[in-house]
Amino acid sequence: MESTMKDLRGGATVLDMDPKSTVGGGVEDVYGEDCATEDQLVTPWTVSVASGYSLLRDPRHNKGLAFTEKERDAHYLRGLLPPVVATQQLQEKKLMHSIRKYQLPIQKYMAMMELEERNERLFYKLLIDNVEELLPIVYTPTVGEACQKYGSIFKRPQGLYISLKEKGKILDVLKNWPERSIQVIVVTDGERILGLGDLGCQGMGIPVGKLALYTALGGVRPSACLPITIDVGTNNEKLLKDEFYIGLRQRRATGQEYAELLHEFMTAVKQNYGEKVLIQFEDFANHNAFELLAKYGTTHLVFNDDIQGTASVVLAGVIAALKLLGGSLADHTFLFLGAGEAGTGIAELIALEMSKRSNAPVEETRKKIWLVDSKGLIVSSRKDSLQHFKQPWAHEHEPVNNLLDAVKAIKPTVLIGSSGVGRTFTKEVVEAMASLNEKPLILALSNPTSQSECTAEEAYTWTKGKAIFASGSPFDPVEYEGKVYVSGQANNAYIFPGFGLGLVISGAIRVHDDMLLAASEALAGQVSEENYANGLTYPPFSNIRKISAHIAANVAAKAYELGLATRLPRPENLVKYAESCMYSPVYRSYR
Repeated sequence: MESTMKDLRGGATVLDMDPKSTVGGGVEDVYGEDCATEDQLVTPWTVSVASGYSLLRDPRHNKGLAFTEKERDAHYLRGLLPPVVATQQLQEKKLMHSIRKYQLPIQKYMAMMELEERNERLFYKLLIDNVEELLPIVYTPTVGEACQKYGSIFKRPQGLYISLKEKGKILDVLKNWPERSIQVIVVTDGERILGLGDLGCQGMGIPVGKLALYTALGGVRPSACLPITIDVGTNNEKLLKDEFYIGLRQRRATGQEYAELLHEFMTAVKQNYGEKVLIQFEDFANHNAFELLAKYGTTHLVFNDDIQGTASVVLAGVIAALKLLGGSLADHTFLFLGAGEAGTGIAELIALEMSKRSNAPVEETRKKIWLVDSKGLIVSSRKDSLQHFKQPWAHEHEPVNNLLDAVKAIKPTVLIGSSGVGRTFTKEVVEAMASLNEKPLILALSNPTSQSECTAEEAYTWTKGKAIFASGSPFDPVEYEGKVYVSGQANNAYIFPGFGLGLVISGAIRVHDDMLLAASEALAGQVSEENYANGLTYPPFSNIRKISAHIAANVAAKAYELGLATRLPRPENLVKYAESCMYSPVYRSYR
């Protein structure tokens, strides 16, 4: 289908799309604009974008020095660029060279964010091709520091800020966002950012970082992603006194005022973007996180990464570790340090998987799982004083005050840390695990690195190399008595991008626990014999797009099976279909 270009210097440029693309099919789209995940509002052959100087200022379509001689003539770019024509590969090489020269991770973070604002496709090309090196920069642990300093490093707004000032007008605010076809929203209220606490409006770094990973690792189009921060104030005195703080200068709203704002937001999102938009809750405090998930789980497509994403990725590591530990899931005893949203979420998903595999009721399988909070072991005599989400874990046992005594009393085979408090797996605790087990599985999951319950070096040294170890933030390989130990990273980035892609390609309208189990099983299935030989219970991130396609296929299959999918008919080969739907950062041709 031919299209004419307006012959105006500030006019429109026509962007070539693959003529083999079919409406609703998208399989042949070599440019990766993933027609399959796009609600087809336009015929996909041409798209009009700005020309000339404006084109170079448009991050979505700017290619910098990669514009060809022909394109420079056709789109009024002559003289606006130096004469050399560079390939995307050369641009990538030059940028990686300059990023590696920075000493501090926060400098690398800022360089990446500036690149995203300048040239979107090149940003994603760098991130996809150098994922193991750049993931800790755009995500944990560096994103935590970026949030702490967000007011000082803030340059251009990314995403939407919805504060108490917008109450009654949230639908209008959503309409201010230029994109109409949104598939994934990541939203935070900034109250519990990683292990760093209440960062208020500056928590925006989290939704921005998460959605960059949705695109890089899961292949969801950048234009279909929307980061949102809901600003209800902050209780962080330091921020309230900081002259560079960018949020509301007031204490956090709670109770009815908070609930009404959130309800207006959830209603407006569904009204503006429809039933199939995924709303991912991120870094809400426990008391709100569970309530929001329970309240909107039956009416919206919602997912809480801290509760469900963390649970799914940890369960995958546990399933994979069974090959090294031996026995079935039901043969193991689990002890958690931390009984918040992450801890109870993981515990519940392990209990569900155990129930599924052993055909025992979930009330029974929960008895293999014990939790320790700040007051000690959660036992039945404490039931009346416990928050509702802790109550299912209050088993019959005499009170135990600390983690070390709990390890000795419960004799767990698996120790999981989700406390958000660093250095809580002490030498005595880890040595006790090693004395009880031939191969103790130790998961120190709290982020960022400073909050990890123990380091990889401590786990391997204190267990004399016996431990199977994974953490939430990355650790370097450890050498102990001549042998090198490589630890796994139980990073949510393994799960949520593929999980979200699976929901999008199936047109799912609700999230079901069975989909989380399906995601865990798909991830565990990607661990190779070579990975096991190195003591790893997670596959390398270098294969993440392939892993995400398998997770997406498993999640989509479950959505079809449960009757929650709306994109019909179901594709025959879901893995191939997922891959065909993935955004590609390769430059496109202009004519």
